[in-house]
Amino acid sequence: MRILYIDTSSNYLYTAIVENNKVLCEVKKEFGHQLSEMALPEIVSMYENNSIDVKSINKIIVVNGPGSFTGIRIGITIAKIYAWSLNIPITTITSLEAMMISSKSKSFYVPVIDARRGYCFGAIYNDKKEQILKPQHIKIVDLEQKLKDTKDYIVITNDDINIEGKKESYNPDIAKIVEYFQDKESINPHAVNPDYLKLTEAEESKL
Repeated sequence: MRILYIDTSSNYLYTAIVENNKVLCEVKKEFGHQLSEMALPEIVSMYENNSIDVKSINKIIVVNGPGSFTGIRIGITIAKIYAWSLNIPITTITSLEAMMISSKSKSFYVPVIDARRGYCFGAIYNDKKEQILKPQHIKIVDLEQKLKDTKDYIVITNDDINIEGKKESYNPDIAKIVEYFQDKESINPHAVNPDYLKLTEAEESKL
């Protein structure tokens, strides 16, 4: 099976084509505010530079949040267009799941993304990768409170977040992510939506 992986939930474009658990080609680049302009051309170039026919893709795995609101929309849109036009299955995963699966540690996993103003997007998984705290928008102090009785855990983040414990930077192991989620149930492309885990600032301002 040949799978296209897309993650635009941060300032980075993480994308790859994986076949039988082997990465055929990948892109890991930071684009910042240019991500909306560069994501699709980079994916197209990845196909062309490696002489891969887009019609050879059998499935798409896309990260649908949490993270950058704009970035998430970009990845979702690209993934939906590919899935619909090629008539292939699509599956969504969270950025926090991708962070957990990519970890090289063997302990409890605490993937964390800075959400500003004392909040983060976080989750907790045990050493068997079972969900203990579902992905959510949570105060950092509340997340720390939930970790108080957990002695052996690793905080996975690329952000400057003051949470006690061992830290591990996030560098996606795309082959590992795809292998773990390749059999996850697929959904209709039209039903694929961002999962921000919180309201956008525009939505909050209306409350």
